[in-house]
Amino acid sequence: MEAAARVIARRGVRGLRVEELAAEAGVSTALIYYHFKDRAGILRRTLEFINDRAAVYTTERDPDAAPLEPRQELERALLLELQDDEAVRENSIAWGELRASAIFEPHLREDLAKATLIWVQEIADLLGRVRPMATAAGLAVAAERLTGVVEGLSMRWLSGILPLTHARELVVDAIDAELERLGRP
Repeated sequence: MEAAARVIARRGVRGLRVEELAAEAGVSTALIYYHFKDRAGILRRTLEFINDRAAVYTTERDPDAAPLEPRQELERALLLELQDDEAVRENSIAWGELRASAIFEPHLREDLAKATLIWVQEIADLLGRVRPMATAAGLAVAAERLTGVVEGLSMRWLSGILPLTHARELVVDAIDAELERLGRP
């Protein structure tokens, strides 16, 4: 799956060739087809892998570290999507490629929608810990905006349009704005 994420990040979904994936993974094309049946299976499983890997790097913490305040936890969860780390860059690029390809490959849409919904719900839960009196609908909309901002800023950073430090500052500003909005009566 790491090889699939690398190939998609490097070549895009439309440039994904099973032969290249097999070479990258050091296995035969027959083995890939045996495990994944077809290209759609490869893409679906790669999306799951990307989501699982992101869950690790956004939630993993030193067990001896002091607990974070809810605001710090929210900020951390979003900012860890914007870090100069090979796995994070690869994940973000592959996610963007999968998302963009769903325009032409409708079979990806449901899986992408589910993965996005899970992320939005996680961020809504964190927002709710910071603003416990906010409505569920308000939390969901704020989480939708924040995850959209992170995705957009990630693509700008990865394409060299925006420095990483500025992208991270903009995320913190967006968090401030959403929390202020949620705090209004």
